[in-house]
Amino acid sequence: MRRFLTSARAHPSAVLLAAQLLAVLAYPFLEGSIWGRAFVGVVQIAIVLIALAAVRRTPTLTWVGLLLVPPAMVFTVLEAISPESDAIVLGSALCHVPFYFFVSYAMIRYLFHDDRVTRDELYATGAAFTVVAWGFAYVYAAAQILWPNSFAGIGGPGEQSWFELLFLSFTTLTSVGLSDVIPVASHARSLVMVEQVAGVFYVALVVARLIGLSRPVAIRRSDEPEQTP
Repeated sequence: MRRFLTSARAHPSAVLLAAQLLAVLAYPFLEGSIWGRAFVGVVQIAIVLIALAAVRRTPTLTWVGLLLVPPAMVFTVLEAISPESDAIVLGSALCHVPFYFFVSYAMIRYLFHDDRVTRDELYATGAAFTVVAWGFAYVYAAAQILWPNSFAGIGGPGEQSWFELLFLSFTTLTSVGLSDVIPVASHARSLVMVEQVAGVFYVALVVARLIGLSRPVAIRRSDEPEQTP
């Protein structure tokens, strides 16, 4: 147990990535339970905040946590209890969107801060990607409240569940195009196009950064004199 805690403190981004993926796998089992959905949402926010605090401690982070996390947790519980309330869903999105986008911004800064690639930074590439997907899912949740029938599923245009919007967000960000949920309103299509651009730029920037950091290491190794036996 102590070894696990030490490893978690050393690799907070790995904890965040694992928590995000576990939440994706657990949500279908808990979707029918009010307290199950609330528990997953609150625990997920807490894990994201703890992981971010371990990655980058700044006064700005403290203020963002104080301003956004408590209301986000409250709205998470309220949304689990009353998912049919447009006001609660919109309020939840307005709290979650800036929080998740700030987390992704801080993690990307973390990726670009050091002059060498560490194991936790490799985990952070995947963790930041999932956080961006979560943020856009809440953007879509707000969009379908502000502009009804913005998305269409298998049954045609209508309100989509949050998990369906998360599925749309992941497929859009990864550009795989596998989602059976599509934007049909102009505002929704604009938001999806923004996420498509974000996904392409994220992959390009991260790959370029990792290659740029690995080249100096390769150069230093090639310049080292060979040791004769």
